[in-house]
Amino acid sequence: MGHSSARQTGFTYLGLLFAVAIIGITLAAVGVVWSTQSRRDREAELLFIGDQIRQAVGRYYEIGGVYPHSLADLLEDKRVPVPRRFLRRLYPDPMTGSADWELIRAAGGGIMGVASSSQQKPIKVAGFPLADAAFEKADCYCAWKFIYVGKAIGRPRVLLPIPQ
Repeated sequence: MGHSSARQTGFTYLGLLFAVAIIGITLAAVGVVWSTQSRRDREAELLFIGDQIRQAVGRYYEIGGVYPHSLADLLEDKRVPVPRRFLRRLYPDPMTGSADWELIRAAGGGIMGVASSSQQKPIKVAGFPLADAAFEKADCYCAWKFIYVGKAIGRPRVLLPIPQ
């Protein structure tokens, strides 16, 4: 009778060990899926915020004919008696979590666009809107440059980077 009790305890212990291993593997898989989805969400946010900044730069430029000197100029345009707002707030870079945007300077001065400072490789590599077509097959988020360069026949033109 002493042997069967010890044997049952051994099987219970093995069963418990097996259950813990299965739970650990499942949680690891869930963590990978959650991490990937979180990064996809941040990518979508980067595309949205970058486009908002590009549009704000475009509106600022179209009104005064010059690019803003800083992103803060998009919050309150003091060139006119009644200040205008082109952005509600300065958004942080979703990929880095801080306001460390790479500023893209215009030849004549001012900021014509922004890019993320993240060196991570993007998950999204295709299916971009026409304005962001240059983002396809980019090797890092820093290659996603949201640039405004003026108007062409009533529609905003977007400078597409030259492939390297």
